[in-house]
This record gives sequence, C-alpha cells and structure tokens, in this order.
Amino acid sequence: MGVLPWSCRCGLNPTPSKNRGAPARPPPPGRRSKYTGQSVRAMPMRVLTVGKKRSQGTQLLVEEYKEKLGHYCDVEDTLIKSNPKLTSDVKVQIEAEDASMMQQLKAEDFVVVLDENGKDVISEQIADLIGDAGNTGSSRLTFCIGGPYGLGIQVRERADATIRLSSLVLNHQVALIVLMEQLYRAWTIIKGQKYHH
Repeated sequence: MGVLPWSCRCGLNPTPSKNRGAPARPPPPGRRSKYTGQSVRAMPMRVLTVGKKRSQGTQLLVEEYKEKLGHYCDVEDTLIKSNPKLTSDVKVQIEAEDASMMQQLKAEDFVVVLDENGKDVISEQIADLIGDAGNTGSSRLTFCIGGPYGLGIQVRERADATIRLSSLVLNHQVALIVLMEQLYRAWTIIKGQKYHH
C-alpha cells in the first residue's frame, strides 16, 4: 500500500486550536475536511490496544463511543495482552507484543499507528484519514496503540500512517478514549452533523 499524501511524510503543520470545546461553531477557513458533506465509504474500523485489563470507567467510555460510531461504521475493539511472555526484559516484552499485534493484522488492512513521534493531526485531518483510507481499496481501517513501552518495529514498519493524538505521552487507556472520541468527531465532521457529547 502506498503512503497517503496527507500522512506524516507530507510536512503538514496544523496550528493548534485555541477553542476545541466549541463544536457548534463552523471551522475556521482551511480547517475543514475535504470529505465534509461527501459520500464516504463506511469502512469497518478496528482498534488494537496492548494492555492489561481495562478499568471499568475506560470500558464504559469505549462502549459509549462504539455505540455512537456504530451509526456510521462497524467498530471492533481488541485488547492484546501486555507482556505475554511475562518477562522482565523490556526488549523481549516489546517483541512479544509486536508479534501478537502483527498476528491481528491482515494484508488488506489500512494500518494507522499511534505513536508519540507520529505526525500531529487535528480532527479534520482524522476525518480526511478516514475518507482517504476508504479510497485505497483496503478492507478495514485498523488503529494500533502500543503498551507501556510503545509499539515494536514490525508494526511501525507495517503502518500506512503514523499519527499522534497529543504532544503528551498518553497511557494506553487514555489514548484509546481520545482516539474513540476523535473517530466519532471525525464522522460528525464528514457528515456535516452537530457533535453530540
């Protein structure tokens, strides 16, 4: 699969929003998805997360956003066990988690890696990502969130795009919630709908 033109290799430098809490206001000029109001393929989405059992609060929020996203596309959420070899060697742990995640990926997946060194994106660019991925011929859009030591080399090399949701380093549960919220927000942007909290 080729790299999409908007991806981390394109040199986009989005400016941070000063008021992200005002979804009813139209986006400033230049801050609109190229897919707003257009028909976009509702490609199934999958979120792969490495970690231990989630907190009840995290799981409730994930389920809430899965329900909201279900109005737009099929969404699957898969938790991959952290440190499957129960090792104290960080390198071995990362390699084992990497292998477990690679087993979950299919050749026809469009893979987006969430990484602290990825490209900063704004909500409209996530909407563009969804639309662009739907035009690649891929059968599924898969997002990968690493464990406490990040993602392994195989998953990073398999990525079709690498993004980051924040300049802060996020715990995998927090990253999952932020990602789910942003995927829902992206679909409301594509559909030109008001964002409902």
